[in-house]
Amino acid sequence: MAVRIFNTLSGKKEEFKPTDGNNVKMYACGITVSGEAHIGHAYQALIYDIIRKYLEKRGYKVKYARNYTDVDDKIIAKSNETGIPADKYAADMIKKIDAEMKRLKVDEPSVWIKATESMDDIIAFIEKLIEKGYAYPTEKGDVYYSVEKFPSYGNLSHRNLDDAINGVRVDNDEMKKNPLDFALWKSAKAGEPFWQSPWGNGRPGWHIECSAMNYKTFGERIDIHGGGRDLIFPHHENEIAQSEALTGKQFVKYWIHNGLIKVNGQKMSKSLGNSLLLSDLLDKYSPETVKFALLSTNYRSDINVTDGLFPEAEKHLADFYAVIKSAQDKGIAITGENRAIDDDFNAAMDDDFNTALALSALFGYFKAAKAKIVAGDSSVGADINQIIKTYSLLGLFATPADEFLNSVKKKAESEIPEEVRAIAEERLKCRKEKNWAKSDELRDRISALGYEIKDAKDGYTLTKK
Repeated sequence: MAVRIFNTLSGKKEEFKPTDGNNVKMYACGITVSGEAHIGHAYQALIYDIIRKYLEKRGYKVKYARNYTDVDDKIIAKSNETGIPADKYAADMIKKIDAEMKRLKVDEPSVWIKATESMDDIIAFIEKLIEKGYAYPTEKGDVYYSVEKFPSYGNLSHRNLDDAINGVRVDNDEMKKNPLDFALWKSAKAGEPFWQSPWGNGRPGWHIECSAMNYKTFGERIDIHGGGRDLIFPHHENEIAQSEALTGKQFVKYWIHNGLIKVNGQKMSKSLGNSLLLSDLLDKYSPETVKFALLSTNYRSDINVTDGLFPEAEKHLADFYAVIKSAQDKGIAITGENRAIDDDFNAAMDDDFNTALALSALFGYFKAAKAKIVAGDSSVGADINQIIKTYSLLGLFATPADEFLNSVKKKAESEIPEEVRAIAEERLKCRKEKNWAKSDELRDRISALGYEIKDAKDGYTLTKK
């Protein structure tokens, strides 16, 4: 079965056919480093890392590039706020973000690109657009792209020019010929970082960076361009206008856009104060738990992060790991293969990288595995081994079962309030004294506080309901 991808440009799933045999050119918009990495950044990086890995599994040779926007209005604002020079602030933030992505165990792309390291390419790109009549400089030293010169503007976002004007934040500059024209080069303001150009000192607009960096890295065309759905308009629409005006060729064959992160139903944003930092998330949950939670939703859908999302993912993984440990404890060799499991996984991923469908199959696999263990069927070792091997592509089952389960247990114990622990200890004493009535009363008190106690040979276990 061929890989099928939902292409934002056509609005439908299409069979994946790279322009150059098995060679794939893939680019995903990276992070503007005006702050630390949040869960939205993690989700986007994770999705395109998995898409790259799955295409490689299917036999493609993928060159995958991501960028860092390291000069931008927000970065300059943070520089002014902190007193740290903009270039140092950006470099420090990239270090922090890289470290958190490593903690999440997201692999590096084939190529990292930074806007500040591509300035000559950006300027050359703008010069060519001016020569071709698609862009114009102003007396102030700004350069704008003339949208009306590009008739297919709006095709990606499926809107006409009137809709586009209503949907974009208009920069009030009397030098612009059309309200929809967007900046390719911004003249320098006092105190801002700048680069020399034929139009005076300044810095690039956001949209031109990706077009120029793509052109520098891949040439005239790429197979896959990814990013969040919020980038379709105007960012990706503007990339198309810039790149296709320069080359006269189709810029991207397949446009892929992931959904957005919502927190308790609201769009995540700094203005609402509901951003979830990746560092905070990884301080509380394992990389596998975070991945399982995020990949349980189809990548094109929004993810609603509720209070129970990550605890539920952790519980499911603990249940799965418990089955693996049970097999190991019974001396069952975790070797061999079950091709049907891998075939099912491939079928799900071939259908527009459907990680949600692939993960849903785990519940059935582990239920069957549990029954085989009880029945003493040693073929379960091949099933478990195949699950571990196949789902490693999603970053799952990479931890020894004992280690994962002990980590979850310790975390759960550390989160139990002292009040509940004290009642549990009092109840243990009552049980030793065979004061069953008092013991039952204390169990009910623990339950009323939202916890469950289970008696064990060496005492008891406490868990949150």
